[in-house]
Amino acid sequence: MGAWVCFEDEAGQGLRPPRGRTWGRRGHTPVVRATAAGTKRVSIAALICTKDGHRPRLTYRIHLDRGPARGRRKGFTETDYARLLDAAHQQLGGPIVLVWDNLNTHVSRTMHELIDARLWLTVYQHDLQPP
Repeated sequence: MGAWVCFEDEAGQGLRPPRGRTWGRRGHTPVVRATAAGTKRVSIAALICTKDGHRPRLTYRIHLDRGPARGRRKGFTETDYARLLDAAHQQLGGPIVLVWDNLNTHVSRTMHELIDARLWLTVYQHDLQPP
């Protein structure tokens, strides 16, 4: 096929520091400074892409969740994934064979419509559950 083979996955991390106790001098309460005020979570989605005769490529996107809001998702949406795939296609300059898991966003009707609109994209769902 001459296509790039890409594997996609995502991960997230909460940004609020853990609460705990520590030792300090009597009468001097220790203070831990924390940044990321208002940011509750950071998520990343990435593609690692390989093709014979070319060096491997990494394409990624970051999503910051700034706390609860009505109608807003914590993680990546179908549109976010489509933008990631479009960026990878632009960077790689060729067709893509994508392997990813069965995350609900990856298998939704909206995602299938976005995939079908991209003739250069072939997707394989990989079920990571043991047989």
